[in-house]
Amino acid sequence: MSEAIVNVSPSAQLWLLGQFRLQFGTETVALCRNGQRLLAFLSLRERVARTVLAGTLWPEVTEEHARGSLRTTLWKLPRGEPPLVRCCGDVLMVTPDLRVDVHALTRTALSVVAGCGPPSCCHPPLGLLTGDDLLPGWDEEWVLLERERLRQLRLHALDTLADTLIQQGRPALAMEAAWAGVRAEPLRESAHRAVVSAHLAEGNVCEALRHYAAFRRLLNDELGVEPSPRFTRLLAEWLPPRAAAGHPECVPGPTA
Repeated sequence: MSEAIVNVSPSAQLWLLGQFRLQFGTETVALCRNGQRLLAFLSLRERVARTVLAGTLWPEVTEEHARGSLRTTLWKLPRGEPPLVRCCGDVLMVTPDLRVDVHALTRTALSVVAGCGPPSCCHPPLGLLTGDDLLPGWDEEWVLLERERLRQLRLHALDTLADTLIQQGRPALAMEAAWAGVRAEPLRESAHRAVVSAHLAEGNVCEALRHYAAFRRLLNDELGVEPSPRFTRLLAEWLPPRAAAGHPECVPGPTA
């Protein structure tokens, strides 16, 4: 279905994490590239002035030409009641009936970071926090900025989720969240601390030491730096004196 007249219902969904996909009910709607760009930008920003929208999507042409391209692209969007894109004076916005996966991710991640979930009886939202990046392959500046914002939000949510699950006595699930953070950013120390913390919560000091040593080598090879004193203290607190003597790299120095 392309440029068709459709009824935009509560079942209308837009996927921006991974490949672009617009769906009404069970039917996927094909959009031209400009239609995808317009709908993606509006969905990410929610409310945008026409001038800003036209200038962002068509930055290399005159303002008159950009506005003309915007009008043409709007006309080609699927039409229905309510419309997919609403006009309010000089401002454009997507209909509230359109469900966007980025909004669900943002709500979930912010809830986790704010300490609002998940309860110990619930399954943690790992699936949503470990999904695809925003529109991979799109290299426009506004996409790159939003992609990095969402990546950072996801990483912080995974760190927080791992800590929360450890406190709830669920180290196996905490390990899943921690490793998701490591896979997303292998040099991110907070993710590696979460892996070590999960090992220690299970009493697996040997595995915690092994992971710390592997991360220390990686950090030295890639950046020429040492893990932070905070990471060192984390292990030192668990090591008995005899073990600490065998692992001096895990014992804080005088300034730690």
